Amino acid sequence: MLAVLAPLSARAQASPKASGQPSAHPIIDELKAKGLLLPVAGAAPGALRDTFRDKRGQRVHHAVDIVAPRGTPVVSADAGTIIKLHRSRAGGLTIYASDASRRFIYYYAHLDRYRTGLSEGTKIARGDTIGYVGTTGNAPPDFPHLHFAILRTDNIARWSRGLPVNPAKVF
Repeated sequence: MLAVLAPLSARAQASPKASGQPSAHPIIDELKAKGLLLPVAGAAPGALRDTFRDKRGQRVHHAVDIVAPRGTPVVSADAGTIIKLHRSRAGGLTIYASDASRRFIYYYAHLDRYRTGLSEGTKIARGDTIGYVGTTGNAPPDFPHLHFAILRTDNIARWSRGLPVNPAKVF
């Protein structure tokens, strides 16, 4: 599902910190500056476990799992557009959304269902309900959670590809 995008555009590599010094993590700094919402209603950032580099079989996780009761609203982390509503063996019922700049893709997986009326091309505001926590795909049936990933991209038409960014570092 995730592939590394190379090379990054110069604008992503050149983001300075507020102090004027170049950052070691300009993409993380850019995402922090956007003030992303944790995409599960009622979830606290302090409860997140950083599982970004954890192994999942033969692959690396490249996401965080946000545990919540089945049916808890999943909210848009940022304003943007729904790029793709997709069902896959691993992710189950999923949503790919872009931010308004079309530089970041947010991936929401293992959903129980989509919000009524949601479709590809729908404009979304930060905090809009887009779906509900579930266990579709390869999620254990007794472990409802949202699998949330962030990808930095230069081409949102390739909605499942980009440079994985650790959400735990953003929240």
